[in-house]
Amino acid sequence: MKFEWQYQESEGCVLRNFLRHHGLSRSQLAKIKFAGGTILVNGQEAYTNAKLVQNDLVTIYLAPEVAVEHVIPVKGDLRVVYEDDHFLVVDKPAFVASLPAPQHPSNTMANYVKQYLIDEHAESQVVHVVTRLDRDTSGLMMFTKHGFAHSLVDKQLQSKELQKTYVAIASGDMREDMPNHAWIDRPIKRSEDFYMRRVVAPGGKRSLTEYWQAAHGDDATLVKLQLLTGRTHQIRVHFKSIGHPLIGDNLYGEADDLLPRQALHCRQLQFYHPFEEKIITVKSPLPADFRAVLEARHLAYDENTL
Repeated sequence: MKFEWQYQESEGCVLRNFLRHHGLSRSQLAKIKFAGGTILVNGQEAYTNAKLVQNDLVTIYLAPEVAVEHVIPVKGDLRVVYEDDHFLVVDKPAFVASLPAPQHPSNTMANYVKQYLIDEHAESQVVHVVTRLDRDTSGLMMFTKHGFAHSLVDKQLQSKELQKTYVAIASGDMREDMPNHAWIDRPIKRSEDFYMRRVVAPGGKRSLTEYWQAAHGDDATLVKLQLLTGRTHQIRVHFKSIGHPLIGDNLYGEADDLLPRQALHCRQLQFYHPFEEKIITVKSPLPADFRAVLEARHLAYDENTL
């Protein structure tokens, strides 16, 4: 993978500092040096302590990436909603895991993406997962096509510049006891009773969810949400804690005859594209099973506002 920048300042600069300014970490620079990459200044190989002058052209070739063997390529129904040389955003259906695990070593989104990269003859066939979803949650997942892009967008994930917007259907009419727009700021930790369950409890990690009530129907509320922290099951746990567990969530609420999963969908991803220097916004349509619950619960909504 090739990247190129021109140094435009009148004052000189050490090449290492210039590359760090463009987001390359010490470990990435070490990989370029020791694992098959190249750094050029005006077409000539250069060390990172070289001094740049105005209009120098800096070119880097990243070291080849080695794919992890335990991610088995599997042909699957992969719905790509955004793709370029650096990023891949896909629409995950419910009931498909994000990553391989002992109970599901294949037929996960990571397996599907690896096969897709092979089929597309991608320069790197390493699966870089940026955002993941619970198995029964539908919606957008982001992958990157090389480690440099992954490191840059992961910084956005930590700083919340990468924004994930969800929609959910909560049980009950939230107008009765909750503000129309608010933040749920309650600590979450692992339950002592069951390893998969999380609970709101003292001593947990700070967890912050912002929500907006979007529509109201038969004993249900449609909400739009943003995660300001990224705890396991955060939305589900928070809505359980305020007395409005998500419809269909049999871990934190009750099963639903119409929806055999939690009513939760990752609707939108927004991030800053570090190579094209612009904001990218990607949306996923509400899936059919989610829309069926909206109709059955008489939740009238404007999809353009979600």
